[in-house]
Amino acid sequence: MKLRAALLFAVALAGVAAVIAPARLAAAEAGGQITILYDAFGTDAAMKKDWGFSALVEISGKRILFDTGNDPDIFAANVKAKGIDLTSIDFVVLSHRHSDHMAGLNYVLSVNPTVKIYAPKEGFGIYGSSLPSSFYRKNESLPPEMRYYGGKPPEVMKFGTAWQGANIELVDKTTEIAPGITLMALVSDAPGTKELKELSLAVNTADGVVLMVGCAHPGVEKIVEAATAINPKIRLIAGGFHLVVAPDEVIARAVATLKDTFKVENIAPGHCTGEPTFAALKQAYGDRYLYAGVGTSLALGPGMSSGGRRGEGPALQEDDLATYRRLAQREDPFGILRAHQQRTRLSHL
Repeated sequence: MKLRAALLFAVALAGVAAVIAPARLAAAEAGGQITILYDAFGTDAAMKKDWGFSALVEISGKRILFDTGNDPDIFAANVKAKGIDLTSIDFVVLSHRHSDHMAGLNYVLSVNPTVKIYAPKEGFGIYGSSLPSSFYRKNESLPPEMRYYGGKPPEVMKFGTAWQGANIELVDKTTEIAPGITLMALVSDAPGTKELKELSLAVNTADGVVLMVGCAHPGVEKIVEAATAINPKIRLIAGGFHLVVAPDEVIARAVATLKDTFKVENIAPGHCTGEPTFAALKQAYGDRYLYAGVGTSLALGPGMSSGGRRGEGPALQEDDLATYRRLAQREDPFGILRAHQQRTRLSHL
């Protein structure tokens, strides 16, 4: 009887352990960190600054490279400076087709040529695509030599990629690619980027969604709204909010929407968020504003809201401000120079 009781007790203990173990695993999955590998501001002397964005997201047992920056040499130097092993990443997410988010992919593929890459699916997209040949109108009265494919096109027309042979999977709609890890596919309707598709990374943890955005071309508010369909609790949003040339009233509206409407708990803006938006978010969020300059690691543990560097002092140091402004004006990527010239002309009227 004693032996039987002991066996029953052991079985009971095993059952309890089986229940407790997943709970511990879930708690562990809420931790991790985000390391900023590419941006135009920062305090880490070992990191090179340049306009663009990349981050290594280590969460839920996965190591995810989110975007790859603007220059493969700078990206490689920053990866090496942080001691990042790109051969051990689980997959890459390319948020959108702009070069300041994907040029470093050449370096990634040089060290990890078979890594899985997720990218937005677009017709004639740089990541490769396909379309049914029925997309174009046909005229059977023409002679064969004047018709596409001699009048006998393939059922599906395939278009090439800039990275031939890369393991790219195109994402056409919001898709959960691993348990709790979702790529949200939204489309911009803003002038200048209309119809551009962008992927954002949403990781659903026990403490809420950790959301990574590249440039937020579809609108940061729309992206956050989409993330609330996964979990209404948004624990953190990090990346570029694309408010770099936005007027004060647009910035104020975006800040209020994030903080008051969607109640985003922590904020870690970078890249194309813009200096005035850095200032507005820092004022609104206080110690829940996470400084996210290049080289910074953002801890995602349970104490995220109460410790670590929160952007104390100016959000950008003076030398960073000069670098940021210079890079923001490169080739006028956001219409900065055009807007300035227009204001100058108006002031002379």
